[in-house]
Amino acid sequence: MARYIGPVCRLCRREAMKLFLKGERCYTEKCAIEKRNFPPGQHTKARRQKLLGYGLQLREKQKVKRIYGVLENQFRRYFETAERQRGITGETLLQLLERRFDNVIYRLGLATSRPQARQMVRHGHFLINGRKVDVPSYSLRAGDVVTVRATSAQNASIQHAMEEVKGRGIPPWLEFNPDQLTGRVASLPTREQINLPVQEQLIVELYSK
Repeated sequence: MARYIGPVCRLCRREAMKLFLKGERCYTEKCAIEKRNFPPGQHTKARRQKLLGYGLQLREKQKVKRIYGVLENQFRRYFETAERQRGITGETLLQLLERRFDNVIYRLGLATSRPQARQMVRHGHFLINGRKVDVPSYSLRAGDVVTVRATSAQNASIQHAMEEVKGRGIPPWLEFNPDQLTGRVASLPTREQINLPVQEQLIVELYSK
């Protein structure tokens, strides 16, 4: 299974925004954006250029890909699926990405970052509707129930994540019971509930050329 294994702080610097790829570190002064808010590379300070047209569209696509941790071929398949469905293509694309199993684990506060959530899903710490699922890209539907396996209830990473994310809240399309370590997809996410500073229409324009 392909995934990006390089340094992630340079990805945030390239997009000039926090992508929250390192969990709680991103909320401290150690975050790379706090220290070096310019693109990586030897000469980037001297040759900053204003983005227009294709450049803007490309940066939006790269930003969303990196936030959700998907590579190009998989991202294009998400777009093609969104394009075939009814509704606004850009919003449907974000909805499909939000419904990924690893993203739902992150949104429920059971992991401090999406990369950590992806790893924990692969290790089989969670159940969906009482059945073990270890595929991070599994798409959840309204009414699905996510449960921490009994053998993983005292997992240090899960307990630490729950403590760290207490004040960040859970999106309204999800419900979570911390006592039973159970989450539920109450409804499909709307664009207003997907709190991401991205312009998805630029991605649609890029792929529509």
